[in-house]
Amino acid sequence: MDTRNRTAPPVVDSSACLCRVDRSSAAAAARRIPLSKACVQPSLRASIHPLKPKAPPRSGDRRSRGGGQEQCPLLPGLPDDLAIACLIRVPRADHWKLRLVCRRWCRLLAGNYFYALRRRLGLAEQWLYAVRRDGGGGSRVSWHVLDPSRGATWRALPPLPEEYAAAAGFGCAVLGGCHLYLLGGADPRRGAMRRVVFYSARSNRWHRAPDMLRRRQYFGFCVISNRLYVAGGETGGGGGGLKSAEVFDPAKNRWSFVSEMAAAMVPFVSAVFGNRWYVKGLGVGQEVVSQAYSPETDTWSVVLDGMVTGWRSPSCCLGGRIYAAGCKDGCRLRAYDEAAGSWATAADSKQHRGSSQAAEAAAIVALQGRLCVVRNDMSVSGVDVAAAGVGKEQRWETLAGKAHGKSFVTGFLSNLGGRGRAKSSILHCQVLEA
Repeated sequence: MDTRNRTAPPVVDSSACLCRVDRSSAAAAARRIPLSKACVQPSLRASIHPLKPKAPPRSGDRRSRGGGQEQCPLLPGLPDDLAIACLIRVPRADHWKLRLVCRRWCRLLAGNYFYALRRRLGLAEQWLYAVRRDGGGGSRVSWHVLDPSRGATWRALPPLPEEYAAAAGFGCAVLGGCHLYLLGGADPRRGAMRRVVFYSARSNRWHRAPDMLRRRQYFGFCVISNRLYVAGGETGGGGGGLKSAEVFDPAKNRWSFVSEMAAAMVPFVSAVFGNRWYVKGLGVGQEVVSQAYSPETDTWSVVLDGMVTGWRSPSCCLGGRIYAAGCKDGCRLRAYDEAAGSWATAADSKQHRGSSQAAEAAAIVALQGRLCVVRNDMSVSGVDVAAAGVGKEQRWETLAGKAHGKSFVTGFLSNLGGRGRAKSSILHCQVLEA
């Protein structure tokens, strides 16, 4: 396969993510706002976001006559540096309104400078995204977003790209803090896929990325140093487990193979801890296998210590420690103690929700410095484990309550018709910052 060929056209219309702010405006803003760099570009190359070819200027266009005509100010009566300082403080939920004001505002919000400046000044907002398999006969995959600063209500988002509308066994990871990747998985019609797409929280659109080198489903994935790693899984059709592993470097916009795993396996839990990628899953003989990958030496090793022995899914790393659910509903969290080589209780709400599938903890994520437990019923609970570790009182906060998708009458009629057996479940949960 020739690597020089261009990638396939995007799933949906894409826009440029290059900085289009005037140099004079960027320099003026840098003088008023303390920054080390006037414009900070993310690690993604511009080739991922192809620019549309510019049309030649018309003969009657005023810009083609005078040439050096000045642009209208961003805000009338204010220099552009002060205008940018005002616009970056607009809440993220209202950014779509800013794009409708004029073309120059739209270009400002489409570039990297605007959101890089928000992030450097601590104005970037973290939103929680959940990829969910809806209950029912169709088992469609949908995704929802939760803004912690604007109430405890999930908002349904437009449909996912068609390849993942009913896919299974796919991965979900975040690169650059604002790009949500969906990769691999099994399509109901075509089987295992190599497809990779990503959503940009800055442009609010989906884009295509280079396909993986191998078809795989139900595989392990992680992000280390802003590089996306995948390993193991299966190809479907009774082909058995995979030993191959790959890495995607967004700076080079390409996939490449890394060292193979010590043994083929289908991972069911993985996490990054201590700059190593720990993977736990089922081997060829359905035995439990645990391995660790070191990117520095590009080697895999079998792990048999106390960490993987008491490791349960879901899990998350925060403040240099790894936390995992201590019970099915995630109301008790455990942390791994490297010195003792064992797991110990780190936080306990003592308000358990039962052992039903709806109350089961589907993911644990780090949101605004807290650990948040996301359950299949879309309820979210957060706790500050750092404060609990220094002797302060543990305070659990409910960020989102239980979602009620059906009324009592609708649910009762669905059960009578035999349509209420399939339950909704959360497949992936990630945090995007913009």
